[in-house]
Amino acid sequence: MYNRPMNIKKAGRLCALSGGMAFSLCVIIYLILSLVASPLVAYGEGQDWAKYLGYLVSPIAICITLAVMYWYCGVPAKSLFPVRTKPKYILVGVLLIFGLLFSLGWLNEFLIVALEKLGYVRNSSSLPDVSGWNVLPVLIVVAVLPAVGEELLFRAMILNNAEEEVGGIRAALLVGLCFSLYHGSVEQTIYQFICGFLFALLALRSRSVTPSVIIHFLNNALIIALTAVGATDETGALIASDGVIIAVCVLSAISLVAAIVLLAVDKTPLKACVKGTVGRFFVGASVGIAVMAVLWIAGLF
Repeated sequence: MYNRPMNIKKAGRLCALSGGMAFSLCVIIYLILSLVASPLVAYGEGQDWAKYLGYLVSPIAICITLAVMYWYCGVPAKSLFPVRTKPKYILVGVLLIFGLLFSLGWLNEFLIVALEKLGYVRNSSSLPDVSGWNVLPVLIVVAVLPAVGEELLFRAMILNNAEEEVGGIRAALLVGLCFSLYHGSVEQTIYQFICGFLFALLALRSRSVTPSVIIHFLNNALIIALTAVGATDETGALIASDGVIIAVCVLSAISLVAAIVLLAVDKTPLKACVKGTVGRFFVGASVGIAVMAVLWIAGLF
């Protein structure tokens, strides 16, 4: 049991409550900005500028949250946002994202089909124009900004605060929950939770946010690239021969298993939980969880 008392001078306000507060604050800011931007997005529906505006709301909310919570926590930046890492963790991350993207992507479709039997209508999200050089601003707004912002929030700010008291595994699970809820996607709920948890575990093993930033970018960039070249259909499924699809699925499954095994046997120690501290995280995150849960339920109708 990890029961050492917190050194206030060293840790500042680095604790489970602060981790939960970071999530709630981000959700509140995101909601406010969404309400402000929604009339403009609705006015320009279908136009690229409106799509860009919609995609920029979350990064801006995250940026504000990180600034406020960094000031509140009162610890050095390297304590909240560690970036130094070993190359092997980037390799593990590449294996992980290849495995997740191509061997677990079916989870989304499985959930959608199940919900459609209950009357659910599939949501459609479209990217701005990705033809020619137009793909570059899309990569920046849809791949770079979310990869950096979301990883600094979830796999750095929230994870490092939560781990201080609830321990490594519980912190990773809590981050997976918040990450899944934050995206507000009914279709991707299970997949996002698994990604959020495994990304957090990678950050804990590497003691760095860098590997997860890289693989988050690769995930988004690959989806954009496949869309740009017409290699996916309207549901995001890969367009290829049955043989190619089977080969990709098998190789990605092997890649995913290898990454999970490497993370499981890694010798980097994980902190244990201080009894009674998980509830403190939920106290801080309660507003964010409640708001996103309501939005998730609303998304069913």
